[in-house]
Amino acid sequence: MHDTDITTYLQGGCRCGAVRYEIAADALPPTYACHCLDCQTWTGAAFSQQFVVREEDLHIHGPLTLFELTPPSGRVSRQRACGTCFTRVYNTNSARPGIAAIRAGSLDASDRLQVVAHIWTKRKQPWIILPDSVPQWHEAAPAEQLFGVLGVSGEVLRRAEPKN
Repeated sequence: MHDTDITTYLQGGCRCGAVRYEIAADALPPTYACHCLDCQTWTGAAFSQQFVVREEDLHIHGPLTLFELTPPSGRVSRQRACGTCFTRVYNTNSARPGIAAIRAGSLDASDRLQVVAHIWTKRKQPWIILPDSVPQWHEAAPAEQLFGVLGVSGEVLRRAEPKN
């Protein structure tokens, strides 16, 4: 499974250890924070933090439970969590096939990650002060702009374009 061109395999998993994952990468990924009400509710926290990878580059070991949610937009959000401890590990969305959004806190090296963008800032908690130097969007960021800030390659971005 290990590709000799990749120097690092990022690893992470759930709280209880039943689910582990690895991602082929040559550096820690930049992350974004989402301050929307859904993320606040799902995490029980002021915001969620995640990074994106090609779903095919994510290798999961252990049983995941799937939860699907279809909001009024009709785009299906598929949340994957450990069936034992219920840690959400990642999600996909039908609007961006082939892209996985990994919960940053599930990465073993989560304390070394950098937030490079904030979305849905109109819903952020009033006590959170965001640095002016970090890109922010009042609501959802256009995929091209957010992925650009995250340094996501053109190939991944093309996969993320909504299909009509």
